[in-house]
Amino acid sequence: MTELPKRKNTRLKEFDYSQSSYYFVTICMKNRNEFFSHMVDSELVLTEFGKILDEVWNSLPKYYNVELDYYKIMPDHFHGIIIIDNTLNVKDDKGKDPLTLSDIIGKLKSYSKRKIRNILGTGNEFEWQKSFYDRIIRNEKELYNIRKYIHENPLRWDIEKNNPENLEM
Repeated sequence: MTELPKRKNTRLKEFDYSQSSYYFVTICMKNRNEFFSHMVDSELVLTEFGKILDEVWNSLPKYYNVELDYYKIMPDHFHGIIIIDNTLNVKDDKGKDPLTLSDIIGKLKSYSKRKIRNILGTGNEFEWQKSFYDRIIRNEKELYNIRKYIHENPLRWDIEKNNPENLEM
């Protein structure tokens, strides 16, 4: 049996990911399967599964201490800016203190996966890639550049879709 390579932890060891901040996240499909959208005349058109991801993403503020900013649902990955705001005093779904970024993205992945698998049935091929990419957004200029990157991502799709290293800024 071949041993899988160990993933390096990209999270900053000294940073508290439950604190109020802006975060840029990228979540990818396992094996880069294109489930969520298709390019039609240079526009993204969501599939049934992309609409589920959109619904789950937009429901996060109902349950967690977050606000949502700009996002795009690409064919095989998702880019979004999420703002953890501890002034909202929202408890998690078990009444505990605010969750970390990893907890919240884990919930997004879990809920969307469950809803999609309910449609696909048994033996389906839907699976998220383990972990996710994140970046703490430190200032307005960086926020502007990330929003621009997310906005322009569909324009680069045909050129970059076979170069996964280009999914991250």
